[in-house]
Amino acid sequence: MKKKSFKITLAWQIVIALILGIALGAVLHNMPSVTLFSAFGYEKTVTNLNASWVIGNILQPAGDLFIRLIKMIVVPIVLASIIVGVAGIGDSKKLGRIGFKTILYFEVITTVAIIVGITIANVFHPGTGIDTNTLSQADISQYASATQQVVHENHFVSTLMSLVPTNVFAAMMRGDMLAVIFFAVIFGVALSTIPASKREPLINIFSGVSETMFKVTNIIMLYAPIGVFGLIAVTVAQFGFSSLLPLLKLVSLVYFAILFFAIVVLGLVAKLFGFNIFKLFAILKDELILAYSTSSSETVLPRIMQKMEDYGAAPSITSFVIPTGYSFNLDGSTLYQSIAAIFIAQLFGIELSIWHEITLVLTLMITSKGIAGVPGVSFVVLLATLGSVMPMDQATLGLAFIAGVDRIMDMARTALNVVGNSLAALVVAKWEGQFDFEKAHAYEQKMIYSK
Repeated sequence: MKKKSFKITLAWQIVIALILGIALGAVLHNMPSVTLFSAFGYEKTVTNLNASWVIGNILQPAGDLFIRLIKMIVVPIVLASIIVGVAGIGDSKKLGRIGFKTILYFEVITTVAIIVGITIANVFHPGTGIDTNTLSQADISQYASATQQVVHENHFVSTLMSLVPTNVFAAMMRGDMLAVIFFAVIFGVALSTIPASKREPLINIFSGVSETMFKVTNIIMLYAPIGVFGLIAVTVAQFGFSSLLPLLKLVSLVYFAILFFAIVVLGLVAKLFGFNIFKLFAILKDELILAYSTSSSETVLPRIMQKMEDYGAAPSITSFVIPTGYSFNLDGSTLYQSIAAIFIAQLFGIELSIWHEITLVLTLMITSKGIAGVPGVSFVVLLATLGSVMPMDQATLGLAFIAGVDRIMDMARTALNVVGNSLAALVVAKWEGQFDFEKAHAYEQKMIYSK
């Protein structure tokens, strides 16, 4: 009788790496400091040099390498997949209909996320009663210039203008996803209009590129546990757990709101369209753990595109909806931003009227769109939003207070972004009559019930 081999799945590998990384980070964070020199009443004290060396030369590069590997494959996958999908649709009216439904769905869901976040923050008052003297500050000056651009420019117009790249290769190098998507859609539409004898060879090439890049993704995923280990160890080593305690109420409320939104709001949406949100969680468990660990949606973009296609959504839908959702359907981010905005107002004792809160909703609806590629996007959006209802100095100080625990909250909101974009692909596919329920049932049997 052949003995069954024991294999640790990717999800468990990442969980183990996450636990080990947290443990190592805690050890490094709590290492004693050393005094480099003391003269004329001045002392220079730094964290243990051995800990600094391990973080800077081993852990940080290990984590950064994983992120770089993912960024390397995202643009080729998105470009090739959208071109093949759009060329396969072949009907510009049908493409326009899919685009309209996608943007409409994104706007409705993100607006609900903002309203849910503001409501929960008003009910539980996470910022009331906190002594600001107990909070540590972090430097967030690096986000000021991007914030000023969002505040002073017509963000809607600038977002539209950024859709059209002056140089598509430069846009690819920058990872400017909106510009890449726009070019891919235009190219795919044009490709669908040329004679089949010239069209098919190009479609075959792009299809081959897409399939090859998905195989490359599988290779890169072998390195994922090491990358997760490095990223989480660096985070814990830098901030420790002490910075979490004064803001525990905020962190707990954000996690509660994200679970509520995922299970109740997205659960109702899924049920309305004939899906089960818990089955979707089960199918995406590897991706959710990976996104949570790395705080990066990009790390799982290729895999959720592939999984939603395997689950029954048409390739032309998944290749368009999911990449577009990375700029327009950030459910977790908008939910967090609305809670954080109310939290900071409460922290400084600022009473927000109904009109102020309506202003917050409208501002978040605008500023949260189209700047996913901006570093520290959540802080950029929050600063731009808070500037509409309170002095910018107080807004900046409030964000400096929560910066130390932002990574903890970022992990959860990234996981919700993944669920939201995956469900969006299924909903639009069902809405368009391009969802294969027989294929979905077979995939469920394979991914859920066979394990």
